[in-house]
Amino acid sequence: MELKFPQGFLWGAATSAHQVEGGNVNDWTEWEKANAERLAQEAGQKWQLWQQEQFPEMFKPENYISGRACDHYNRFREDFDIAKSLGHNAHRFSIEWSRIEPQEGKFDEKEIEHYRQVILALRERGLEPFVTLWHWTNPVWVRDLGGPESKKFPLYFSRYVKYVVEKLGDSVEYWCTLNEPTSVIVNSYQRGNWPPQKRSFLAVQKVYKNLAAAHNLAYDEIHKINSGTQIGVANILNYFEPQNKSSILDKLALKIAKYYSNEEFLKLTKNKHDFLTAQYYFYNKIKFPSRINNKAEVNSDMDWGIRPEGLYYILKELKKYSKPIYITENGLADVKDDRRADFIKGHLKWIHKAIEEGVDVRGYFYWSLLDNFEWDKGFWPRFGLVEIDYETLERKIRPSAYEYAKICKNNILNI
Repeated sequence: MELKFPQGFLWGAATSAHQVEGGNVNDWTEWEKANAERLAQEAGQKWQLWQQEQFPEMFKPENYISGRACDHYNRFREDFDIAKSLGHNAHRFSIEWSRIEPQEGKFDEKEIEHYRQVILALRERGLEPFVTLWHWTNPVWVRDLGGPESKKFPLYFSRYVKYVVEKLGDSVEYWCTLNEPTSVIVNSYQRGNWPPQKRSFLAVQKVYKNLAAAHNLAYDEIHKINSGTQIGVANILNYFEPQNKSSILDKLALKIAKYYSNEEFLKLTKNKHDFLTAQYYFYNKIKFPSRINNKAEVNSDMDWGIRPEGLYYILKELKKYSKPIYITENGLADVKDDRRADFIKGHLKWIHKAIEEGVDVRGYFYWSLLDNFEWDKGFWPRFGLVEIDYETLERKIRPSAYEYAKICKNNILNI
């Protein structure tokens, strides 16, 4: 059966600056240096035995130092040549704030020129740039002011955004102001796993409001510069269902989880979206008060359950907003590449079903184009369509990438 996607559909993959560029200096690089030994020591308690045996690099401190990463900063043209060869017509990437404004109020023209060349390289290859302005990392001076918890964060962020868009906006139609604000809120300020490793209900509330305010100010600044630009937030959205469908308490826990994960940020940024996004990784079953079960019949190397139908339900829920929707991330860690092709096809089948039922989905970006530095987990999770040898930096296209390429080139999914 042939499932045809709408004309003009965007096909591509995504990356983020800190995870692929290499050579960054920001709050995360400082945190990595201070925590690499601890993370390596804790791997034995954090990961299951089969993961430890398959990925022994998790026990090495250097696994947790981003360093040169994939050296995409210097090899972006080579990587975009690969994307073009795979039939992609769009690419999502992020601009690193700490490069643009390494010191408060001092902007680096050389780095702006670098990202101008990145955008030009995409345009020359027929790839639509989908640009994210904040993918979790902050300049060290922003960290020292309190990061997203500071009441000054929205103003400093919007000033940076204004500078970037004034310099590069003529070449970019699609901007994502923020990447997954709720991921930072939960992991940095609720669970305390990521920098600055706080566990504070008050901090959670502050950061929620500050990131929403940062988006709202940035949205207005971008539209002052270019009213025709399309602006959104790259949101991670989870699908939830109760562990026990007849349990009132499980349903209550689900309602609370869904509100804070999927709905509150959209309410705080109401009417400041030209398009909506879905970054989908988790189909969660919830048992009161909060236990989450994400297992499925097939799971990723990170033991995340693969449940493509969850994305369909999320898209159906987004339909009520009457906005165009882009899947800005969707992927899995799969070092053997024996689940990735089916993963992509399975999710696209459910996306197509949503489109048939009137949901205005206009693009899909697999995460990620390249194997990359997976934050506090380091380099061992392999998400890429393209395998990276971290010793030689050799790029090797995986078989699943060619399967995805058939879909991209023909705008058709065969099932």
